[in-house]
Amino acid sequence: MPPKFWGGAVLYMLAALTPSFAQAITDNNANGWLMYFGDHALGSRWGVHLEGQVRRSAMGLGWQQLLLRPGVNFQINRFASATVGYGFVNAYRYGSHPGKTTLPEHRVFEQLWIKHSAGRIALQHRFRVEQRAMQITAPGNSQDLDTELRQRFRYMLRGDIPLSERRRLYLGLYDEFFLNFGGNRGPRYLDQNRAYGAFGFKLGRFEKLEIGYLHQLVPQRNNHIIEQNHTIQIGIFSSRPLRKPPG
Repeated sequence: MPPKFWGGAVLYMLAALTPSFAQAITDNNANGWLMYFGDHALGSRWGVHLEGQVRRSAMGLGWQQLLLRPGVNFQINRFASATVGYGFVNAYRYGSHPGKTTLPEHRVFEQLWIKHSAGRIALQHRFRVEQRAMQITAPGNSQDLDTELRQRFRYMLRGDIPLSERRRLYLGLYDEFFLNFGGNRGPRYLDQNRAYGAFGFKLGRFEKLEIGYLHQLVPQRNNHIIEQNHTIQIGIFSSRPLRKPPG
């Protein structure tokens, strides 16, 4: 099944918690994201996470977001790792129903990543909690900004299916849902859902390239607009250690 189908199924099931979902206006956008994900070991257990994403809207002609997300990794065992980090996001005006102005966000996140296999398929579960300091426009005046603290939970299930004997070529699939909780939750629990499918190419021992499609559904907090973002993604992933092991 294509990512749009199974991702949308999860979204609509969760969105049933909010009756007004069906009456919302749909805003379709064509976006492109360029991404770097680096998990670089500093020793047997500790490492750093370095991440940067340039997210463009209108087929790459305008800005959607700029995201920078560094963190510290700790390898719990061969199946699980934990990360604590900081994220900066600059959200720009885009789409047919844009926000009032460009809004920055500062966030702290904690995550647990579990990896295992089911036959030939490599499975990953990522649990992430985010504390977000959002810049929002003051009521009645788009020039004045207030800060609002929000919290969000994210869960991603991903599977990588090898397509070649040496597993250098693979198909990557995932679905990730985002749920708001706590104070300032807004009109609905569901923040967004992402469904993704990509072809991956292992470039060597430490690097790989993925080119794929992301279907992102975002119910805006105004409770009237549902974004359907159709996104082409190009991502570089690196696990190259920053420090050589002793000996």
